[in-house]
Amino acid sequence: MRKRAAEILDLVDKTEAELMAPDEVVSGDIYIGGGETDAMRLIARIATDLQTSCPNIRYHLFSGNADDVTERLDKGLLDFGILIEPADMKKYDYIRLPAKDTWGLLMRRDSPLASRDFIRPEDIWNLPIITSRQSTVSNEFSGWLKKDFDKLNIVATYNLVYNASLMVDEGLGYAFCLDKLVNTSQDSNLCFRPLKPKLEAHLDIVWKKYQVFSGAADRFLSKIQEAFHSHL
Repeated sequence: MRKRAAEILDLVDKTEAELMAPDEVVSGDIYIGGGETDAMRLIARIATDLQTSCPNIRYHLFSGNADDVTERLDKGLLDFGILIEPADMKKYDYIRLPAKDTWGLLMRRDSPLASRDFIRPEDIWNLPIITSRQSTVSNEFSGWLKKDFDKLNIVATYNLVYNASLMVDEGLGYAFCLDKLVNTSQDSNLCFRPLKPKLEAHLDIVWKKYQVFSGAADRFLSKIQEAFHSHL
């Protein structure tokens, strides 16, 4: 009940702000949710470009996996979501972003697998694995693994990969994650190795079908369509 009440109040505040926004000036709030992905840079570039002509728009970011984001989209708490495929798109309009993320294994630099250039399915069958809680991830990996994903030794699940990286750093296990999200430079204890065969994820920006947007969100969507029209 407390969670539902908080969501209702958030929606009331969002709606009130939209109604109070003056018609003659494009201003207001845009709510964007997304998984952790380097493709968020594309959204940041659109927002930065739009800020020149519409400096009174404010952006509110929510981080979570696809399940978290779609729940808030469905409740009207978000205007847009950035979803990492695979994802259930039946309820949404979307534009595919011109970016791909690469799946791989995050590990300590002193791990025996760190000397490899890539990770094969059989390399991880008996490893302690930390994986995303996103409901569709297990189906994606089962095909790559050549065995049921649930048969792995899953020691932990995560919502945000930064927290998972701390678990890896402390030696709990190896994390399935996307590249470029965790510091794996030479001064880090961690390293990332891509999977082989390569497993890549497409990304989409989505919004509810028949969504009635505020002036700010409508202007933002126009910019998105203009920038990524060829990827429709």
